[in-house]
Amino acid sequence: MAHISEEILGDERGTLLLFVESQRVAIRESLAGLTEEQAASRPSASELSLSGLVKHVAEVELAWLRMAQRQVNESQRSAESWNEAFRLVGDETIESVQAFWDGVTEELTAFVRDLPSLDETFPLPPAPWFPENAKVSMRWMLLHLVEEFARHAGHADVIRESLDGTKAMG
Repeated sequence: MAHISEEILGDERGTLLLFVESQRVAIRESLAGLTEEQAASRPSASELSLSGLVKHVAEVELAWLRMAQRQVNESQRSAESWNEAFRLVGDETIESVQAFWDGVTEELTAFVRDLPSLDETFPLPPAPWFPENAKVSMRWMLLHLVEEFARHAGHADVIRESLDGTKAMG
């Protein structure tokens, strides 16, 4: 299981990476001690499961990394496979999805650490939720990942508490 780094770099880049990591940890910790069946269950009014959330955020992080790198995301979902983005399918397990996420995390962290500047930009893809021909900075991307992961960490807290009463904050 990933842990927040004990070395906190005081610069902007280190601080942003630390905030992204703290939200990753919150999501991962929601799975602690659960079976595959428990993690796949949907005990609240939501359609979300804990294992599905982990898979989703791993895929989202990879998608943003590939956009920032200006590379094609080989694992991007089609309209037909979109419903599989929030649940484990085939031989996927919590362990395999977390291992996948570990690889994405390492790659994103190395990419961000090697950037000459967080002011560098990349274009957003055409989508109804993005302005046409918009570009964002690497800084914006990291803040967006904090927002995305924090939202889903909150979902994970509610699902876990609904599942077995475990509370993230006490």
